[in-house]
Amino acid sequence: MSATKPELRTVNVIRYGKPLREGGSLPALVEADDDFLYVLKFRGAGQGTKALIAELIGGEIAQLLGLRIPELVFANLDEAFGRTEPDEEIQDLLRASEGLNLALHYLSGSITFDPLVTTVDPLLASQIVWLDCLITNVDRTVRNTNMLIWHKELWLIDHGASLYFHHSWQNWEEQSRRPFAQVKDHVLLPQATELDAVDAQFRQILTTERIESIVALIPNEWLTNESMPESADEQRQVYAQFLANRVATSELFVKAAKEARNALV
Repeated sequence: MSATKPELRTVNVIRYGKPLREGGSLPALVEADDDFLYVLKFRGAGQGTKALIAELIGGEIAQLLGLRIPELVFANLDEAFGRTEPDEEIQDLLRASEGLNLALHYLSGSITFDPLVTTVDPLLASQIVWLDCLITNVDRTVRNTNMLIWHKELWLIDHGASLYFHHSWQNWEEQSRRPFAQVKDHVLLPQATELDAVDAQFRQILTTERIESIVALIPNEWLTNESMPESADEQRQVYAQFLANRVATSELFVKAAKEARNALV
C-alpha cells in the first residue's frame, strides 16, 4: 500500500479496436502508443466527464486501500482520430471525446466475477463493501458485479456510477453524511462480516492529505462547465470535503451496512 503521491501516466490512442458492450457509455478496446491495450472511457459519452471523475477518484482510492484495479491512465484522443471511422455513432462519440479521456489497462483473459462460482474472503468482501459505501457506488450488484477474475485474483472495475451527488451538486454536504441505503443490493454484502475491523483500518489510511492528493489529479478540462459557477479548484474542494466527511462519519454507513446484512442472513 503506497503512501506516495498518486500519479497517472498519459498515453495517446492510436487505434480504435471495438466497442465492448452496448449502452450509453460505449467503452471501447483501444491500442495506445505504449503498445498496450486499454478499455477507454469516453468523455463524450453518457454522463460525460463526471463519470470519468468518479472512475478516477473511485479507482485511485481503491488502489490506495490495497484493492486490485487495472492501471488507470489518461488517454489523449487526437482530433483526427475519428475521421476514418465508418460507424457514424462511434464517429460522433470520438469527435465529442477529443482531448483527455480515461482508460484502464485491459486484463486480457479475465472473466466476469460470478458470486455463485467464486466465494470471496470475508475480509476482502468487507473492504469492497466499505469502499463502495464511501464513494456511494450503486453499481456492484448481482446483476452487474463490476468485478473480474484475473490470474485467480479479484479485480475491481467501473466506478463511474459513484459519487452520484455531483450530478445535481445540491445539498452535497448533507449527502456526505448520509448512510448508503443502496448497500442492501451489494453483491458481497452477505460475506462482509469484518466491517468494523476494516473501518478502523481504512479510516487511518484515508487521511485528508491523501484524499486531496487524489482529487488533485482531476484535470481542469474535466471541470470546465458553463452550468457550474464554481471554479475547478472550488469543485475539487467539494469532492475532497465530501469524501473527508464520509470518512469522518463512516460509522453511519458501516452501521447501515451491518443492519442491511443482518436483514439478509
